[in-house]
This record gives sequence, C-alpha cells and structure tokens, in this order.
Amino acid sequence: MKTKILILSILLSVIGMSCKQKAAAPPAQPETVVQAPDYQKMITAKVFIKPGKESDFISEARVMIENSNKEEGCLGYMLYQDPYEKTNFIFVERYVNQAAIDVHFATSYFKEFGTKTTDMTSKPMELKIFDIAGEK
Repeated sequence: MKTKILILSILLSVIGMSCKQKAAAPPAQPETVVQAPDYQKMITAKVFIKPGKESDFISEARVMIENSNKEEGCLGYMLYQDPYEKTNFIFVERYVNQAAIDVHFATSYFKEFGTKTTDMTSKPMELKIFDIAGEK
C-alpha cells in the first residue's frame, strides 16, 4: 500500500508540474526602426578633356555651375583645373542629402551637359560620392 501511495504521489507531482503555467513571456517590445542618418553629401568628379577643348569645356561647365548652385539642396558647386595638367578638371559639389543629389541628376541641364561634353573627354569621368559626418 505504501508503494501505491508513493507512486500515486510521484504521479500527482509530475502531473502538477506539467500543468503549471509556464512563466509568461515578457510583452513584446515594439520594434524600433533606426533611420539611417541623412548625411550631407560631397561629390568629386574628375574630368579629363582632350587637348584644345579646355575653353569649350569651361564654357559648358559655367552653365552647369550656375544652374546647380541655384538648386535648393546644393550647398556648393565648383570646378577646379589642375595647374600642372591643364586638361584635367575636378568638380567638387556639396548637397544637403542624397535626395538633393537625385534631384540634381534628374535636371535637364545636367543631362544636356553630359551630351554636350561627351566628345570633349579623353577618358571616362571618375565620380565619387562621400557622406559628410555631422558635428555636434
């Protein structure tokens, strides 16, 4: 009889443990979406012009520079000529963010500039886009 009572109490203990509610999981936290920083952007575009085409290129670039500097998201748009290699130029551009660059690339004068200067270049342009880290 003692054996039956012992087996019955073990059985009841096991059943009791399996019926206990498991500890409730902590309520799910709402997912936090981390937005990527909307950094200012800088573009450097190295342009290589055929000898004798420098003044034609500069004339076309003036229109591009004037129009680009009027864009709402443009913080600066300049062209520099290499003093040692007069056929090499570099555009240095600053924008408030990537959206401003996208607007710039979609303008008609940007597209026209590429069409007008393609035959003036001696090799493909070297374009780089940089994030400008903010200061606090």
